[in-house]
This record gives sequence, structure tokens and C-alpha cells, in this order.
Amino acid sequence: MSKAQATSADAAPSHNQLDTKAQAWSALFSEPMSDLVKRYTSSVFFDKRLWQADITGSLAHAEMLAAQGIISADDHASIQRGMAQITSEIESGAFEWKLDLEDVHLNIEARLTQLVGDAGKRLHTGRSRNDQVATDVRLWLRGEIDLIGDLLKELQVSLVDVAEQNVEVILPGFTHLQVAQPVSFGHHMLAYVEMFKRDAERMADVRRRTNVLPLGSAALAGTTYPLDRERVAKTLGMVDVNGSPVVCQNSLDAVSDRDFAIEFTAAASLCMVHVSRLSEELIIWMSQNFGFIKIADRFTTGSSIMPQKKNPDVPELARGKTGRVVGHLMGLITLMKGQPLAYNKDNQEDKEPLFDTVDTLKDTLRIFAEMVGGQLNPATGKKEGGITVNAQAMEQAALKGYATATDLADYLVKKGLPFRDAHETVAHAVKAATSHACDLSELPLAVLQGFHPQIEKDVYECLSLRGSLNARNTLGGTAPAQVRAQLARHRARLA
Repeated sequence: MSKAQATSADAAPSHNQLDTKAQAWSALFSEPMSDLVKRYTSSVFFDKRLWQADITGSLAHAEMLAAQGIISADDHASIQRGMAQITSEIESGAFEWKLDLEDVHLNIEARLTQLVGDAGKRLHTGRSRNDQVATDVRLWLRGEIDLIGDLLKELQVSLVDVAEQNVEVILPGFTHLQVAQPVSFGHHMLAYVEMFKRDAERMADVRRRTNVLPLGSAALAGTTYPLDRERVAKTLGMVDVNGSPVVCQNSLDAVSDRDFAIEFTAAASLCMVHVSRLSEELIIWMSQNFGFIKIADRFTTGSSIMPQKKNPDVPELARGKTGRVVGHLMGLITLMKGQPLAYNKDNQEDKEPLFDTVDTLKDTLRIFAEMVGGQLNPATGKKEGGITVNAQAMEQAALKGYATATDLADYLVKKGLPFRDAHETVAHAVKAATSHACDLSELPLAVLQGFHPQIEKDVYECLSLRGSLNARNTLGGTAPAQVRAQLARHRARLA
């Protein structure tokens, strides 16, 4: 038998056999699969979203087979022609997905064989569905990670926009949800920019390990055909930063590894945790007890019984969906923990949680970018309808919790008092202000001097919210000058 006629041991039979017997291996079996088992084992109605990756991987594989003389040039041309028609049929909705053909791979292969005959059957030479699906998922996920990277950038830009508009707005900074120290609202928003920046970096790192080629590992042990796996990797763009092909080096690991899916879901879970933390703050800030912000009406809902209500459904739902994504991570880890090498049918269960994680994260990032930063008005060229900030409410809240107490302690330290003594002195001053129902800045100078004789009139600058803010003019601090420096850094990075 010539190389051009050769087929792999598990190559699919003719399209007619696939249609009548349903499985590519059915010659071995004496009875057909039950309808219940067909439904239980089938994945086609969720893994069909991999069709583009499947065709892309198959075309790269076919090109290599032809270059290596394993299939003829005519067969290669037929495969290209057939795949072009299948692509057109799927895009137009004319393609018939069949439950009997189990998954996206056999559905496409069966249609290809119907269109181009034996050339379609030769496509599976040197590969198995085990390395084929591993390749498809990696190709698909690589593209989704790129989209998520763009969405993370959009969200960061939205947060930077809000931060830039509110550098001078004073927000009570909290620890333990108790008023702690005054901070710039812009500085607070930039904290989330840092979180989502790390998320983008993690996604890029996951992409690097996802972008590795398993194809050519066959079922588990490699193949006897003289494949050029590095050629396929180059064709598919599975290369490192230097353009060198990156190929799975162990066939057993290649077909059974789902680390990349788990890593992605872990990175997605952490990103959703950051979204959830932001959501929690938006929910609190929007409540009447705080009244710090308003969210545009299109991101809220009303009550079926209480006409006065505007409910922050989007951030609440995002907070809930975080648990869903984290649950997918736990599911994938549990899926893999008991599997011996190499491929097992368990791995079919990796796709639905992975797909749902991708969909949930993309939808969440997209809606948050608009909810936070607003929507671009083509007429004005400006974003409109994002978060509306109530600066007065924020500043009034900052005055309620003795937010400048630490500033008074720092003032006394600069006068020579040890910090622990200064801390104790200020505690007495706060106690006095509490008994008088006033802020520290409202205590008469004589009263303050009763706590320490070196306190002078300039203390009131330290005790003001604005003075406290401006005083923290160190790298990473909340002083407006530092916030503007960070804004410039982020603008340059996100440009």
C-alpha cells in the first residue's frame, strides 16, 4: 500500500457506514448503541462551537500530510475544497448536525467524506480524536483568551476614565467596613485597574501554555507515519515569542492534559472575584444609606411591588455568577484528579464548564465596561451614562468616622513623640470629640493642647480631609499628585 493510500488504524469508515452504523468503530460491535447511551455520550450539541478550530486544525494536518507525501496533492486539494463547502454550510445554518455522529469531529468528517470520498477518509491518517479534540480546544481557547484580553483592556479604560474625573473627590477609605482614612475616589478606582491588569497578565500567561500543539500524538503513543508536527504548529501559529514551534513533547501527556483549561478557569475565577468585589462596593455605594453613586437606569430593575425601588441587578448577578465560575473550577479539578493516563471519556466533561466560564466572563466584562464608564455617544465623541458620583455624600461620610486621626498621630510624631504614645494620645482626643459629638478638626485648639502642649494652630491643616489627602504624596499613595502620575502610567500602558 502506498503512502498516498494509507489510513490510520482508527480512520473513519465511509459516510454510508457512518450513517447506518453511527460509530466509526462499529464493525467491532454486534449490536448498535442504545438511544439512551447515544444521548448520554453525545457532545455534538455543545462541542459544535469548536467547528472552526476543528476545520483549521484539520486543514493544517492535511497540508502537512501532503507535504510529507503521506497523502496525494489531489487528496489535499479535495480536502480543502470539501472543508470550504462545509464552512459555508455551517455559517449559513445549512449544515445538519447529527446526534448519531456523536461529536463535532465525526460530523465534519462524515460530511467531508460524503463530499470528497476517499480523500476525506485519508484526512484522519496519523491522528486520533484524542489529539484532535485537545488541539481544537486549545485553538478555540486561544482565540477566546485574546477576546477576553481586549475586554479586560476596555474595562480598565472605563475605570481609568472614572478615576480621572474624580481625582479630587474625597471618599472615606474603609477597613473592616469602618471609616479609616480619606482617599481619593480616583485612587480607589485605580485599585481595581491594578487587579484587572494582573488578570490580563494571567490570561496572557495562560495563553502561552495553551498555545502548544498536541496534534500528531495520535491516540496516546504517537504514530508510525513520518509526521512533521513542528510544521503543523507553525501553520497554526503555535509558536513562542521567537517564532519557534511549540509542540507537546510527550504523547501520553498531550492527549490527557487539561491543565490549560484548569489554569484558564482559575484565572477567570480570580477575575470574577475582582468583579465581585467591585460589585459589592457598587451595591453598597448605591444604597440609600450611602448614596455615593448612581448607576444608569438601563443596568437596574424595579420592584414588582415597591414602586420606589431601583435595584442593582447587574452587580448583584455578577456577584452570583462568580460562584458559578468558581464552581466550574472546582468541577474541572475534580474531573482530573482520579484519571490515569492517558485519555479517558471523563474529559468530555471539560467542555461545558469551560465554555460556560468563557461565556460568563466575556459577558460580565463587556457589561461592566459600559456600566462603569458609559457608552460612547457618536455625536459628542464622549462616553455617557456610566457611574454618577455624589462627591458631597462621599465627603460628608468621610467626616463621620474621625478619618484624620492617624494624621494627628503623625503630627505628634513629627513633634518628637514616639508613635505608640502619639497613638494613645490621639485615642483620648477621639474620645473627647465623640463626647462632644464633633469632628477632631472642630475641637478648639485649647482642648487639643490639653492632650499635648506641642500641638499648634497648624494642626488644623493636618486634620482636614484635603490636608490628609495631600499629605500622602508617596509612590502608591492617595495624594492627587500621585493619582495623576498613576493615571498617566495606565494611559500609556493601555494606549
